[in-house]
Amino acid sequence: MITADAAAFAAALPGRGRLAGLDVGTRTIGLATATADWRHATARGTLARTRPAADRARLLAFLQAEGVAGVVVGLPLKLDGSDSDRTRSVRAQAHNLAAASGLPVLLWDERWSTLAVERVLHAARLSRARRARAVDALAAQWILEGALRRLTELAGPGPGP
Repeated sequence: MITADAAAFAAALPGRGRLAGLDVGTRTIGLATATADWRHATARGTLARTRPAADRARLLAFLQAEGVAGVVVGLPLKLDGSDSDRTRSVRAQAHNLAAASGLPVLLWDERWSTLAVERVLHAARLSRARRARAVDALAAQWILEGALRRLTELAGPGPGP
């Protein structure tokens, strides 16, 4: 199941559970995970892109190792909200991942994620090389955090500490 509707995504999940966030780029895929209570998201690194089948196999291994219940994929829409060639490519990859994994996939608007993360990293005075290594994983975390806020609004607060 793949959707851009957070409520439909939440309904497809078996209760709350760990979620993964992906920032799918042309050269790397940024990875993030969220705790089962949806309170925290953590950047987990990047996968260097190679071949589609190999990329999918490594993503499936990551999702299985992390025990995720659903995946949030950043959707790179144009500023006017329309699709680009890259958006269509990410949609196709998300559909392939949903079919291969059997997990629900939420497409999340990520128009400003990379810019926001780059600003934070620049303000932290990281070198250009360190920013380049960190940006995709942190963008995946940013995307996942946005989705978590919306999902938590829909579901209400989880169990206390």
